Amino acid sequence: MFALTYATRQKEIIDVVLRNGWDYMRGLLTGGSADEPQIPTPEALRKILVELGPFYVKLGQLLSTRPDLLPPQYIEALSALQAQVPPVSWAAIETVIKEELHYPIEDVFQVINPEPVAAGSIGQIHRATLLNGEEVAIKVLRPGIDKIVAQDSALIRGIAELVAMTEFGRTYNIVNLADDFTKAVKAELDFRQEGLFTEELGKNLAKTRWFDPQQLVIPKVYWELSSSKILVLEWLYGEQLLDADLSEPKTLKTIEERRQEITSLLLRAFFQQYYIDGFFHADPHPGNIFYLKDGRVAILDCGMIGRLDPRTQQILTEMLLAIVDLDAQRCSQLTVKLSDSAQPASTPQLEMDFERMLRKYYNLNLAQINFSEVVYEMLQIARNNKLTLPGNLGLYAKSLANLEGAGRKFNPKINLLEEVKPLMTDLFERQLIGITPLQSSLRTILDLKSISLKSPRQIDVFLDRLTSDTLQWNVRLQDLDPLRRTLEKSVNRLAFSIVIGSLTIGAAIISTKTSTTHLVIISDILFTVASFLGLGLIISIMRSGRLN
Repeated sequence: MFALTYATRQKEIIDVVLRNGWDYMRGLLTGGSADEPQIPTPEALRKILVELGPFYVKLGQLLSTRPDLLPPQYIEALSALQAQVPPVSWAAIETVIKEELHYPIEDVFQVINPEPVAAGSIGQIHRATLLNGEEVAIKVLRPGIDKIVAQDSALIRGIAELVAMTEFGRTYNIVNLADDFTKAVKAELDFRQEGLFTEELGKNLAKTRWFDPQQLVIPKVYWELSSSKILVLEWLYGEQLLDADLSEPKTLKTIEERRQEITSLLLRAFFQQYYIDGFFHADPHPGNIFYLKDGRVAILDCGMIGRLDPRTQQILTEMLLAIVDLDAQRCSQLTVKLSDSAQPASTPQLEMDFERMLRKYYNLNLAQINFSEVVYEMLQIARNNKLTLPGNLGLYAKSLANLEGAGRKFNPKINLLEEVKPLMTDLFERQLIGITPLQSSLRTILDLKSISLKSPRQIDVFLDRLTSDTLQWNVRLQDLDPLRRTLEKSVNRLAFSIVIGSLTIGAAIISTKTSTTHLVIISDILFTVASFLGLGLIISIMRSGRLN
């Protein structure tokens, strides 16, 4: 039965890709030649994914987080990808809620609005009121989506194995990428994971000295009512930030001042996520940022989360400074460091690419620099130089691009780097002494103690060898073989010339003092040998091309 369904789905995919003009995939899906891939245009790829359904839309959204794999025009097309899926009927949604609650709906909710607030590729949201009068949002998994994901995941892996036969597939390890993407989609089918992300993000942002945490809201999770298929969250009264009326609530501040306050709040909150917490909301597009009726700002939909380890955070902080300084050499060194590559600290081509990229920013002030665009270009340069960067950098770049894009629409005067400047001192302080200064100090003291215990013994050994003439220096210099061979040739020719001169002089002395036939023969032999050796030396020099 699965094989029949699989074959039917494969035929559907072939029909869709052919209808949108991607003939290359026809050869792969029908067992034809696996030549170098012919990637469809960004618009064609977007249409194919939409027509294939929710799973492929979600796959496209995940691909939009990998600018290290795809060119900018593809990232832009996939970032705007939205599933064109009709809402599921209320009867089907009600069935899922009843199964997950294990008791009658009326024992929990006063009322649930049967009309969805939003419908997406994985689930849809309904507004409801609890028995105690609290308003909540219920996110419900689309019925049957788990079976669709399981079926299409198997098909995606089959396609990836075919593409893996090409140079493109081998370069980007396409099978592992397919596995990573399908795992990410499957993870989104468990709403408990999103609940945990929401709660962790709220806890992190509640502890800060960069902004007023009372002004930022992450919705509360009702764990007692949530499960893998339904997620119940606090209902927040407000509207999308770009549509908000900033004159409410009434304050003494102008709309421009309020706009600047909100811009600073959001930028500082997200830069804390990137550079301090290492746990960040990866999809801060305008629809996920709300302006509440009480004047606070809310961040919603925490299903897509990125993580950055401390080492990556440190390198990205240094990269931020290198970009501000327009330092191409430092940018290239840090990019290689991020890739954890076996290449040297930087390469001439990589540095040249950064020099070319940064040159266009030389005459611009900080307010005119689109920082997320610079990060995208950095990932593109790495891709062009065959450097493989960690996948989480794609999420970082996407999150930053969405944040800066939303920020510029909301406040055209935004200056992202100027907002970050006051935070840089704090960032470097944390990197120098760590989150727990006491532990860092104790660790440093222990390291110094270890050095102090070892040093006297090592110095004693050194002095002993120095006074006993047993000290040896091992010096290894690379790339000296050509120089050594050249010196050997020069010394050999010099020695050869001395021998020839000695033979010639000796023969001349003998010939002038010749009194016997034997001496005449010896003189002639010496002249003959010297002549042949001299002729050979001249020919050798002329062949080397270095006569002058």
